[in-house]
Amino acid sequence: MFSTFGGTDAAREAFQAALDEFTKEHPNVKIDNDTMSANDDGFRTKVNTDMNSGNEPDLLFYFIGADAEGFVNAGKVVPLNEILDADADWKNGFIPDALELAKQKDGNIYAAPLTGFYEGLFVNKKIFEENGLELPTDWAKLTTAVKALAAKGIIPLSVPFDQSHYLIEHTILSAAGPEGQNKGLLDGIDPNWEKAYAAMKELYDLGAFPKDAATIDLSMSGNYYSEGLAAMTIEGSWAIGGWSDDTRDNSTVVPFPTVPGGVGSGNDIVGGFGSGFYLSKATYDDAAKKETAIALLKHLTSPASIQKIASANGGTPAADVEVTGLPQVALDGFAMAAKAASISAPVDSKVSQETFGNLRASVQPVVEGKKTPTQAIEEAKKTEDANKK
Repeated sequence: MFSTFGGTDAAREAFQAALDEFTKEHPNVKIDNDTMSANDDGFRTKVNTDMNSGNEPDLLFYFIGADAEGFVNAGKVVPLNEILDADADWKNGFIPDALELAKQKDGNIYAAPLTGFYEGLFVNKKIFEENGLELPTDWAKLTTAVKALAAKGIIPLSVPFDQSHYLIEHTILSAAGPEGQNKGLLDGIDPNWEKAYAAMKELYDLGAFPKDAATIDLSMSGNYYSEGLAAMTIEGSWAIGGWSDDTRDNSTVVPFPTVPGGVGSGNDIVGGFGSGFYLSKATYDDAAKKETAIALLKHLTSPASIQKIASANGGTPAADVEVTGLPQVALDGFAMAAKAASISAPVDSKVSQETFGNLRASVQPVVEGKKTPTQAIEEAKKTEDANKK
């Protein structure tokens, strides 16, 4: 098995407990859980290399959408539709939305979801209150806060330039709106995408980002927020568990506001059920492994397992279960998602990996004035066209 539930992952212990439950019931089964952080730039490379070289794991916890298209189209994993339909108890354990959002372009479900996620603009309320600032619910309030905080030597918005996944996701969604974001770049350039990069430059010019944003990664950027050195960060629900108690207790989350000239509502968020467990075709065709692998898949995505994982990582449960023991900021996140005008999968699921890498690489030159927003999007469009030929 290959998953992200290792290292510093908030659900590592809960996931290991679920594996231990299974091996207790099946003493002859040995589970090798190979793990790697999804934030690691080598994560996608390892998965794609393994899947294409005959080294695929029996069960794979991985992204749903564009990231999986290669090995899905190559027939390396099996559709789960028939297995779900044959086991009503398992299928009915999922909320319908979770299964709907787990579908690939061909309408089949290849990945059984576990927990979903939401992303947003996380705000340290204590820092805002101490500086007499309103929550950044619109662009004017955001830029007012950035200017005031930068003047006091507080990092306004902690994000890195290279691993700028979340900055890109949120500015493009707020600039282009859900429809413009969802179209990707294949059918032409939506000029609103350029406004996302113009907004990043405006924030940079106001002193929004860490002085070392060009050299830090997501982990370091998160540390600045966790340690109370930054007033805001753009992250996903999974990050909450890694923050200091003080920061967690003083945080809330709001949708990223509409950028200047953008067509987003100001209440559009990134979220959904973006990952799940895949069952490899090789394992499915192996009579010695098939039934055990399916049993483990069902166990790991049962309502009981989902409840434990969601309680650990604050993710949106894929089953109708009550998640307990979560901090207020996680409850704020659930409320934000419930009230959102739209919930969209991240833009990196709408374009090829190479294109998203190109979008990331353009952040620093654009904010530093070495490249225009138009050039950034045109370069990404060329990469997308080249990858889809």
